[in-house]
Amino acid sequence: MKASESATRVASRRFPSPEWESSSYSVTDKGTANVPGTSVIGLQWGDEAKGKIVDLLTERSEIVVRYQGGANAGHTVVANGERFKLSLIPSGIFRPSVQCVIAGGVVLNPPAFLEETQRLIGQGVEISRENLMISDRAHVIFPWHGVEDRVYNNITGGEAIGTTMRGIGPCYQDKVGRSLAIRFGDLFRSDLEDRVNTIVGVKNRFFRGLFKEVDTSLGLPGWDVDLDGGKIYKEYAAYAKQLEPFRADTTAYLLDAVDAGKSVLFEGAQGSLLDVDHGTFPFVTSSNRSAASSSTTRSSIL
Repeated sequence: MKASESATRVASRRFPSPEWESSSYSVTDKGTANVPGTSVIGLQWGDEAKGKIVDLLTERSEIVVRYQGGANAGHTVVANGERFKLSLIPSGIFRPSVQCVIAGGVVLNPPAFLEETQRLIGQGVEISRENLMISDRAHVIFPWHGVEDRVYNNITGGEAIGTTMRGIGPCYQDKVGRSLAIRFGDLFRSDLEDRVNTIVGVKNRFFRGLFKEVDTSLGLPGWDVDLDGGKIYKEYAAYAKQLEPFRADTTAYLLDAVDAGKSVLFEGAQGSLLDVDHGTFPFVTSSNRSAASSSTTRSSIL
């Protein structure tokens, strides 16, 4: 399905005709609504045992969606006495009948995803396109985001905001800024090398202007910072080959799933008080976490 077709379907669900009906939303004889999605969202700053709840709810779910955040959060699931740590991959991966989805609101760190995938496979977990897909609209974390993360966390001269230094915040900044952003689907475009080199040129000028002196406390090379666009392109082109089987139009997939009446579980990362709009700002994460805002980053199906 083309992106324009997917957008048309999203619009039709938001503005239905009077005769529109859906088997996935109905009212029972007791007056309660049957809705297509269930969300698990923490009410504090994370670590509320969401992983355990999600793992239990996957028994009655056909699709589990990770819809926001990056590899700075996740869940720990214990099964048969073995501990499994998840950062990007949804907890439904342990259920053979469940389709897992990493949606467009997530920022994807390719090496972190591949490392997590190989670790889980080494623990006996089956992972393939048959049970895991990644939205082609998810934004991608690049090496320059990690450099920016360390800089922004230290240059203010005041209290650090507590970033995990994994480039997640700067990636969301580029997503909103648009001009310097690269999405997962862009990794497969013929102009990727030109795109990377253009962005690297901009980032290098920024770093050179910012770093007046070598600051060993940040572990940064000061004004000598010089990202290599060619090297970064080759690295990410290799990642793309490994990640290609997981690429999908997850918006279209989820729209079809809801139309078919399938049960969808949305797996939240972190907690509501870390929501960038409704949390304890500025000591928050870079994405929307709360129930009030999560619909904007899910998958455009609600």
